[in-house]
Amino acid sequence: MKKIRKVLVANRGEIALRIIRTVKEMGLDTVAVYEKPDREAYFLRFADQAILMGDGPRRDYLNIDKIIWAAQKSGSDAIHPGYGFLSENPDLAQACVDAGISFIGPPPQVIRDLGNKVVARNIMEKAAIPFVPGTGTLSAGDAGLTEAVAFGKTHGYPIMLKALAGGGGRGIRKIDSEEELRSQLPQARSEARSAFNDDRIYIEKCVESPRHVEVQILADAYGHVMHLGTRDCSIQRRHQKLLEIAPADLPKNVLDAMHQTAIRAAREAGYVNAGTVEFLVDRDGNHYFIEMNPRIQVEHTVTEMVTNIDLVRAQIL
Repeated sequence: MKKIRKVLVANRGEIALRIIRTVKEMGLDTVAVYEKPDREAYFLRFADQAILMGDGPRRDYLNIDKIIWAAQKSGSDAIHPGYGFLSENPDLAQACVDAGISFIGPPPQVIRDLGNKVVARNIMEKAAIPFVPGTGTLSAGDAGLTEAVAFGKTHGYPIMLKALAGGGGRGIRKIDSEEELRSQLPQARSEARSAFNDDRIYIEKCVESPRHVEVQILADAYGHVMHLGTRDCSIQRRHQKLLEIAPADLPKNVLDAMHQTAIRAAREAGYVNAGTVEFLVDRDGNHYFIEMNPRIQVEHTVTEMVTNIDLVRAQIL
């Protein structure tokens, strides 16, 4: 395996500073990239080298060719994407592979599979991992509406409309009746097209008053997978997490079952690096797979506080 001596941080702000701190503590060199509006940004003071990518705003952080150019120009061995921006874009991971640069994250195909919520569900179904009843991708037009109505009649309401490419709490609508479904489905498609440039929708049965619990996992390239416990992120607004509590206050048997399910999910997906497996937990303690996030998360520091494990360091190792 190629030895890492210099890491380019393909991000900005707090997460860039967070990664730079750990990289320097490991005795490695750091490279920051920035746009002109960020030329006085705090995180640039701590990197060993900083490379201007363009005028911005924001678009240069999303330009894969410029990120690879900066890595090659600086002689970086690896790229850490942080969170947001290109962190869940399989094209960046693939570009790193093609350029002979280590991508500090999962392989491109894993990111691609987990980014498609229906494909991810199919992977978990093969592993006999419990998940909330749902549909595949709804057909376009009236055929999709017919499929949605049939699901509602079979499983009852409420149900959740979800964007196939959704994330960050966007592209989700709770539906309480068939009448509401008929009016909301076209709007959900429009919203998904606007937010993700992808209007595909699928449906899940709504779990009433659930706990939203996530399991932090680490996986190496040799098939070893471990968990670092749970975070309860049930306190939310508009499906966006506001508060994280670690570990989740659930019975030991429920936590143990979730830990093992998360490990099985990571193995089934061929996962490598740090990631988070998210579950809903109902009132009876049953847990259901929602999704797997193939990156370091904003809330990773909560797990670090209770485990005393530097997750960014673990990613690099």
